[in-house]
Amino acid sequence: MSDTRYSPSPARGAYVAPAATGAVHSTLTIPGSKSLTNRELIIAAIADGPGRLLAPLHSDDSRRMVDALRVLGVGIEEVPGDGQFGPDLIVTPAPLRGGGTVDCGQAGTVMRFIAPLAGLAAQDVHITAHETALHRPMGAIITAMRDLGVDIDDEGTWSLPFTIRGHGRIRGGRIEIDASASSQFVSGLLLAAPRFDVGLHLVHIGDHLPSLPHIDMTIESLSRRGIRIERPAVGEWLVEAGVPRAKEVAIEPDLSNAAPFLAAAMVTGGEVSITGWPLHSTQPGSLLPDILQTMGAHVSRHSGTMTVRAGDAIRGVDLDLSAASELSPTIVGLAAFANSPTTIRGIGHIRMHETDRIAALIDNLTALGGEIEELPDGLRIIPRALHGGRWAAHHDHRIATTGALIGTRVPGVEIDDIGTTAKTLPEFTVLWERMLGGTSA
Repeated sequence: MSDTRYSPSPARGAYVAPAATGAVHSTLTIPGSKSLTNRELIIAAIADGPGRLLAPLHSDDSRRMVDALRVLGVGIEEVPGDGQFGPDLIVTPAPLRGGGTVDCGQAGTVMRFIAPLAGLAAQDVHITAHETALHRPMGAIITAMRDLGVDIDDEGTWSLPFTIRGHGRIRGGRIEIDASASSQFVSGLLLAAPRFDVGLHLVHIGDHLPSLPHIDMTIESLSRRGIRIERPAVGEWLVEAGVPRAKEVAIEPDLSNAAPFLAAAMVTGGEVSITGWPLHSTQPGSLLPDILQTMGAHVSRHSGTMTVRAGDAIRGVDLDLSAASELSPTIVGLAAFANSPTTIRGIGHIRMHETDRIAALIDNLTALGGEIEELPDGLRIIPRALHGGRWAAHHDHRIATTGALIGTRVPGVEIDDIGTTAKTLPEFTVLWERMLGGTSA
């Protein structure tokens, strides 16, 4: 197996997506899950002693979380580990002090997870983000925290930037929230809730709740550290006050980041295997094998390795991706080469991600000669012959990787900023090119 070591310098700028010269055949190891890394960092920061994260993700988003927790007074140290993509992390809890600025960059998990935790700090915490992320919804978390008695100065904008006036404690109790725009609002409150004086009784009052697996991930991560959470009804959670146990936690590979690599097997008529695929996972990417099989792939799992092999054709499908909307860009890339139209539903909320992903996918695919229709809650893709051209990343890692996927079969696709993949996968271009070269990494 080739040795792809941790690299702090991912590719940047314009990138002509390499076309496959034939069917790819490769075995890959994918770095750790961003969603799990950032959740486990938060829980470790409020645990009853030092803990260790094994093989965590080292990316823009995870570094933003580490920096944010250090602003709050948490000790985080990098130590050598066995992970292929970087060091382990030792997290040492401390009384949360604040007194500084948290720059979330483009990380939704940082802005939505750190805000409730900052309410427990003894001093003010100013929270801001990259200018391209200031549009992301924050009103629901601001309202919920004010209902919990937290003082927030947002100058009436209901958005970033804002300042949390920390008083060292949050009483907790029952609150209602409309988390229709993002399940991260729920997860952020649940993660901090054990340290509220009386815990939390959280009730979702919106019409729908996207990305439920991410909430399940939060609950499972807390439960494994001894925090009791009850779910008396759909969209309702009771979190008991307590202190999470310090633990050594191994971070799973990021299964959603595996999506474009597995999809490349189908687009090129080849076979791609991902090592370390967990038997059970709350990651939305765990739905990939079933989705790809529905679209015509042959899928198998053996000794922790997930393998996707191309079938006779890529089939058009009708999918509800409300539970795994982050997979939508990759599925759009696959659907562009299907033998019939594909409809993707339940993803209206991705208009408010790093960019308006629905608009970005429509604009990019149309520019390459594709046909794609916007639906109230999704997209319909009608396969057409594609040609090369510019693919705008829109500061969005998943849009960028979709351009690379399409480029395996369409020569001349130029992604304007491949560096956006550093948000969750700094090693993307290295792994992508080794996959196309038919080697293992």
